[in-house]
Amino acid sequence: MRILLLCLLTLAGTRGQAVQTRFVEEPEDQTVVAGQRIVLSCVVLNYSGIVQWTKDGLALGMGQGLKAWPRYRIVGTADSGQYNLEISDAELSDDAVYECQATEAALRSRRAKLTVLIPPEDPTIDGAPEILLRAGTPYNLTCRARSAKPAATIAWFRDGQQQDGAVTSTEVLADGKRETTTSLLAINPTDLDIGRVFSCRSSNEAIPAGKETFVKLNVHHPPTVTLSIQPQTVQEGERVVFTCMATANPEIKGYRWAKGGVIIEEATENRYDTQVDYTFFTEPVSCEVHNDIGSTNVSTLVDVHFAPRIVVDPKPTVTDIGSDVTLTCVWSGNPPLTLTWTKKESNMVLSNSNQLYLKSVTQADAGQYVCKAIVPRIGVGEREVTLFVNGPPIISSEPVQYAARGDRGKVECFIGSTPPPDRIAWAWKENILEAGTLERYTVERSNTGSGVLSTLTINNVMDADFQTRYNCTAWNSFGPGTAIIQLEEKEVLPVGIIAGATIGASILLISFLVALACFLYRRRKGSRKDVTLRKLDIKVETVNREPLTLHTDREEDTASVSTATRVMKAIYSSFKDDVDLKQDLRCDTIDTREEYELKDPTNGYYNVRAHEDRPASRSVLYGDYRAPGPGRFDARPPSRLSHSSGYAQLSSYPRSGPEFPPPEAAAAPGTAGGDTASQLSYENYGGTAFPAGPGYATYRLGFGNAAGLERGPYDGYDPMGKFASATRFSYTSQHSDYGQRFQQRMQTHV
Repeated sequence: MRILLLCLLTLAGTRGQAVQTRFVEEPEDQTVVAGQRIVLSCVVLNYSGIVQWTKDGLALGMGQGLKAWPRYRIVGTADSGQYNLEISDAELSDDAVYECQATEAALRSRRAKLTVLIPPEDPTIDGAPEILLRAGTPYNLTCRARSAKPAATIAWFRDGQQQDGAVTSTEVLADGKRETTTSLLAINPTDLDIGRVFSCRSSNEAIPAGKETFVKLNVHHPPTVTLSIQPQTVQEGERVVFTCMATANPEIKGYRWAKGGVIIEEATENRYDTQVDYTFFTEPVSCEVHNDIGSTNVSTLVDVHFAPRIVVDPKPTVTDIGSDVTLTCVWSGNPPLTLTWTKKESNMVLSNSNQLYLKSVTQADAGQYVCKAIVPRIGVGEREVTLFVNGPPIISSEPVQYAARGDRGKVECFIGSTPPPDRIAWAWKENILEAGTLERYTVERSNTGSGVLSTLTINNVMDADFQTRYNCTAWNSFGPGTAIIQLEEKEVLPVGIIAGATIGASILLISFLVALACFLYRRRKGSRKDVTLRKLDIKVETVNREPLTLHTDREEDTASVSTATRVMKAIYSSFKDDVDLKQDLRCDTIDTREEYELKDPTNGYYNVRAHEDRPASRSVLYGDYRAPGPGRFDARPPSRLSHSSGYAQLSSYPRSGPEFPPPEAAAAPGTAGGDTASQLSYENYGGTAFPAGPGYATYRLGFGNAAGLERGPYDGYDPMGKFASATRFSYTSQHSDYGQRFQQRMQTHV
């Protein structure tokens, strides 16, 4: 383009000097960054004179080399009319208004503004590279970008995230062109900001990418504490462990524990182990941790389950009739408790809150109220409070009272209402008595814990006293109260009846004890049935206690008579004379081993068992042997004495006769073949006969000459037959119906 322009100028010059001088190119406003090169254009057409540049109106000089301005020079050729101004390494001083002048032609170009841009210096943050801060204390991070043209823009970043809210200000420097920018970012540091990095970035048109600087935070803070409990829920009396976890900068110096504000001296570490009670539910446990910066205190309550405990006791209240009353009762308990208000001896719930409100009370509302608190599955607590309602006297005595004729009687009048009576008077018939004695009557007044008792005492109660109505009237400031009391006669049991009842009860008690003793004895005796006798060396002692004069006509020596015979005589002698059995008894002990030679037919093959249950013995039926006649004795009940223990065969002993009772004679109605364990059989014994009595004939025990009882002399005796039980000597003595007439004892020695 410039070449074409020069060609045109040359062509014009050749055509004639009539072409006018003028600017083909004029300088324009430009912007340059300091340190860069800039060229301002100036091309003059058809001019061969002097061209110069001015800076802010000051001429820079002539010629291509501007000696006064070493960084300035004119570039181009005069032939081509080019007079461009080149500025190298632009500086702030180059920031000015430039003008190109053709002096000889009196031409001036338009003014061109050259703007020199200066980037800010490297930004700085006060306190960098690391700032020590205190947690909880606000702080302003300050960043400065100096000597910038135009003024720099500052942006803040926290861990790479741009932050808003910074406050920026600028300051113009002395040269009036450069500016310093200051930016403030407010922060409130916490312990979480330890090691946090903040950056400040400054930029302007000279350096759009900007410059950045960094700062690191070091935050000092008091300990950060976390207080935990294990287990979190406990029963009262159990143990818990408190753990105090803390972090701090700088390091922790120590721990301090307290409960309800009271220091726990023995707890100095970060753990506290203790047994809890209900107070831990309302008095917090605190852990305080301190370092050089400060201390932190954290507290907590324990979820202790405990039974209700009273916090505010209800107080007795006195009020007048028609007033409103509020009773207050406060409990604490955990888990949450249930509270009920009731009137004593009533199940009706009046309130479920801490307060019981009674409106327009009457005297019927007076009494005791129960405030009960229940903690499910933990416990129950209750308090009683009394409400006194002032009103006229209320007499609560029984309308019918009792006294015994001829004794001293009392008629009582009790006033339990409030206020207490000022005056109490008794009236009966034409008599009135408030205190003292009148003939047989005396009035006494006494104060009890629950009221006032007035007693009318009557000496030597008569019939007329039971026909009299007694009027008890009491007065207080609210008015009178009256009660009519009737005296009735009290029935008194005779002393004999009382004594008889006492004696009867004593006899029943003694009888019961005796029966109990017998029962225990029989059980103890029955427990011996399984004892096994290994040897035949057995000693049996049978003690018979019988009257000294059992048979007055007996001549034989008692020592020569068998024990079994004497036992039978002792049993059946009672048919002769019951009176003789009341005499003194004597005791004979005979060793049956000396009298009989016991023989074991099995040679020890079978063990002999004492007290073993055996088949019942054959019955001896006296009805078959009694002589007929009206004078005979009636049959006595059979004895319970049984000889069914297996000792030895007694069939080898001699009998006084060859006869044996036939089977028919042994059977009796109601018995099964003679086997009755409750009766006694001695048919193997012989020889000894009971003396004849007036009502029955003489007979021998087990056999005899009775009619119809003959048997062949050579008939065999079957020991295992119908009468087998008689061949074994068993002595399992049970309770006898005639135990009051004699006593017998058997002793077995092995």
